[in-house]
Amino acid sequence: MRQAIFMAKKLEKAQTENWLPIKGIQNGEIILDNGVRVTGVKVRPRNIFILDYNSQSNAIFNLRNFYNTIDYPFWLIVSDRPVDINVYLAQLKLLYNSVQTQAIRKLVREDIDKANLFMSKEVSVTDTEYFILFKDRRPEMIQKKIQNLVSGLASAGLQSAQVSNDDLRVLVDGFMNGGDTTKFGTVMSTI
Repeated sequence: MRQAIFMAKKLEKAQTENWLPIKGIQNGEIILDNGVRVTGVKVRPRNIFILDYNSQSNAIFNLRNFYNTIDYPFWLIVSDRPVDINVYLAQLKLLYNSVQTQAIRKLVREDIDKANLFMSKEVSVTDTEYFILFKDRRPEMIQKKIQNLVSGLASAGLQSAQVSNDDLRVLVDGFMNGGDTTKFGTVMSTI
């Protein structure tokens, strides 16, 4: 018991494992020990396969053109994040109780049943997140690259924004733990 308390206090002071070259995460950047910063954008998903064939082709063509404008190394990362749909389910139940029209009540009831079906299964409900990350030392180049990524993705019909500290923590946590989410907190704290 005494050893466990000592280890817990020791872990509180450490931001990351000693072998991990991360100094910290701040301002939407992973700051490495050597001064390099890893950052990028989070892309809002869009299902182009519900569009007609020509719109699908245009979206793919625009995305291909966007990728061809990136003239530096980058990583495309797809990450699944567990989603708690209890709040959504509670909102649906409130909506169901407040709606008077039978047709709308039927639609809301179907959504409630579908949400209950997801919750009854052993698999967790996940939200897929998409990231484009890069590394650089120079803050002015980092901002320029982020602006170019956001505007390039917008021209391809996709919304994006610079990654947040939380996004980066979840990504590092996922990579360090083989995709399993830890139950004891974050992998590191902000500096």
